[in-house]
Amino acid sequence: MTGVLATGVRAFAGALGTGVRAVAGALGFLTRVPVGRDGDAWAAFAAHPAAAVVPGYVVGALAGAVPALALAFAPGVPAASVALAYVVGVYALVGINNLDGVADCGDAMVVHGDAERRRDVLADTTTGVGALAAVALVVAGLALGALALAGTDPLVAFAVALAAEVGARTGLAALAAVGDAPHDGLGRTITDGVGPGTLVVALALAVPALAAPAVSVPLLTDSSNEAVAVAVAALGAFAGALAGTGAVGAWAQRRLGGPSGDVFGAATEVARVVGLHAGVIAWTLS
Repeated sequence: MTGVLATGVRAFAGALGTGVRAVAGALGFLTRVPVGRDGDAWAAFAAHPAAAVVPGYVVGALAGAVPALALAFAPGVPAASVALAYVVGVYALVGINNLDGVADCGDAMVVHGDAERRRDVLADTTTGVGALAAVALVVAGLALGALALAGTDPLVAFAVALAAEVGARTGLAALAAVGDAPHDGLGRTITDGVGPGTLVVALALAVPALAAPAVSVPLLTDSSNEAVAVAVAALGAFAGALAGTGAVGAWAQRRLGGPSGDVFGAATEVARVVGLHAGVIAWTLS
């Protein structure tokens, strides 16, 4: 019995250590947080992409605090300024690597030819009009989504920003779980050996982002309608982010033969934008 218990403890400790390394690798790869930049952390994350959900909480909470605090304590600040601060905050936290994926996918989207031709365009360092248009649309969409957030209230703004970011990272894990990269590279490193269990773990990790409004809002307000509205907004943001990822993933499967590293980056950016807008729309209609 003692031997079985010791074996179980060692197995748990090993799994916990792997999980910690995977989360560190996710933070190091997906954000500018100065952790998880070594090879072991990256390998752990690549093997367990569900860990991508954790950086979603970090980025979502920190970026979402910008409009939430502005609405709560400085309601006189122009909404456009709050929106700009949110956009700057997001890219200060995650960097602009994903926008490179947006640019490459934009060029691949407008080029004529088969999947191989489009994949060649992804690898081309030349920036075309498709890239410029795609990046402009994503950044404008993010800014307008942030402007919409600035027209809500503190609880809604925070819940939507958090759920949209967590949803985008859950979508990344889902894309890794169901996708099959068409060539060697970052995409194949993440998708190889990953199965449906990754999606299950990612969804489980995302539950707190959806449950938090139902638990916390009643403690902060006496209005049951407010609690319902915030919960609906968070759910809408999460569902919208997943839909954004799904749209990019479906395009990549049809036009490229599967997701590449550029596709993962583009999907994350599109998911964030769609999530913000979907969350505010859900709140408006609730």
